[in-house]
Amino acid sequence: MTKSKTPTFKKKPLSKRIGLIVGKILLWFVVFTIVWVLAYRFINPPITLLMLQRSAKVERKWVKFENISDNMKRAAVSAEDQLFLKHIGFDVKAIEKAFENNAKGKKIKGGSTISQQTAKNVFLWPGRSYIRKAFEAYFTLLIEVLWSKERILEVYLNVIEMGDGIYGAEAAAQTYYGKSCSNLTRAQAALIVACFPNPIRWTPKRPTAYIKKRQYLIMRNMRRLGPLDF
Repeated sequence: MTKSKTPTFKKKPLSKRIGLIVGKILLWFVVFTIVWVLAYRFINPPITLLMLQRSAKVERKWVKFENISDNMKRAAVSAEDQLFLKHIGFDVKAIEKAFENNAKGKKIKGGSTISQQTAKNVFLWPGRSYIRKAFEAYFTLLIEVLWSKERILEVYLNVIEMGDGIYGAEAAAQTYYGKSCSNLTRAQAALIVACFPNPIRWTPKRPTAYIKKRQYLIMRNMRRLGPLDF
């Protein structure tokens, strides 16, 4: 009578086990981030990492897209991303120009679109690194696919830093002009947006000659900009 052999199980190679673990982590990351981004299509982001890092006190009031002054929308698009309605998250020419300027050792200039800035402000941490840029590109693609352009601009204008502890168009309008952002004039909206590159250093309350020049250029671009057909 022959003895029955006990089946033996070969251990999977270490590289294969590591690959399976990494694969599962990536799968969970993709699922989690898609659900997160999709949720923010309908739920307003409560707070950002920049807000937590920068200020103990945060002035902010969410305003729906239709209640934001058309002047504010046009000023933001004119100054930050004139191809906003045409691209799918990235302005290749602006990125190439930024790389060229930075390679010359001049002051660092960005080539980020409104979509990229929104992805960075809502989902990521402040700072500059290739890792963060990679995550920024990933979340930019997600919001372009899962959100409308209206939603991207709405979130952008409600979370972007517009002064020390001041976030969003409504808080900025109330602080600088004592009015709702729905009533901002073209000049007022352009002056707020002119300070976007460094809202801690510059303020609409005390505009420098440089900021006044930026305001003028933004207003000129607003006149040239076609209709914002969302």
